[in-house]
This record gives sequence, C-alpha cells and structure tokens, in this order.
Amino acid sequence: MARNLNKFRRLRVVVLGWRRCYLEWRTGARIGHRSTVSTSAKLIGGKKGSIVIGDETLVGLKSLVIARDPDGTVRPVRIGSRCFIGGGSVIAPGVTIGDEVIVGGGSVVMADIPSRCAVGGNPARILHREIEVGPFGRLSYANANQRKATI
Repeated sequence: MARNLNKFRRLRVVVLGWRRCYLEWRTGARIGHRSTVSTSAKLIGGKKGSIVIGDETLVGLKSLVIARDPDGTVRPVRIGSRCFIGGGSVIAPGVTIGDEVIVGGGSVVMADIPSRCAVGGNPARILHREIEVGPFGRLSYANANQRKATI
C-alpha cells in the first residue's frame, strides 16, 4: 500500500506549490521556506505582507488566520519558524506567535504567544513552556519510542 501512495508524492508537491503561489498572490501572505499551509486552511489578509509565516511551519486543516478586523483595519499576523498550528485553530488579527510554538487543535489565539510554548483552549493559554521542537512543530522526543515498521 505504501508503494502505491508514493506515486502521488510528486503530485502533492506540485499541488502544494501552486497553493503557496496562489496564497501569496491572493492574500499577500509571505510563507517561509518548507512551510506548509493545508489546502483547507484559510488566510484572510488585508495587504501584502499582512500575514507572515516562518520557515518549517505547518498550518493544519481548516485553520483560519485573519489579519483584518471587521471594520477593515489591517493588523498584521506573524507566525514564527518551526511552529505547528493545529486543525480548526483561529489566529486573530494582530497576533504574533513566536518560534517553536505548538497551537492545539481548535484553539482561538487572541493574544501574543512567546517562543517555545504549547498553547490550547478558547481563548488559548500557555500549557507548557520551554518545549523543544523540530521542523513543523514536531516534538524532539516524538521518534524516541517508535519502532520501524517492517513490511
């Protein structure tokens, strides 16, 4: 089964590349190197550079990043490098999320988040500090107890 799915790897890379170009053109977002924005995530920018996503960051399914207030005022949003934005999360206008942050699924972030934290809830609050993560917000010890699958 894994060999069959690998046939679609190139297609995935192409689709995500086109999605990145579309988001940068349509919303004015700046998306960092090796960052991924899910195809079901929505970015609402107000002008060029109003949404900045750092390197090696993953924005999950059905997430919403808003840089424009209801009255039309643009308040830039910055998401740092090596972050994970969980599915269904909402990032409000004017929020700055530091580097190496994990935002739990379904969280509503309405205030700035410092670097190296895990947050969750509505409104989001800090659950853990001084966490160590790798690319895409993956915890550094996530592979420690995994066994290699044998086929």
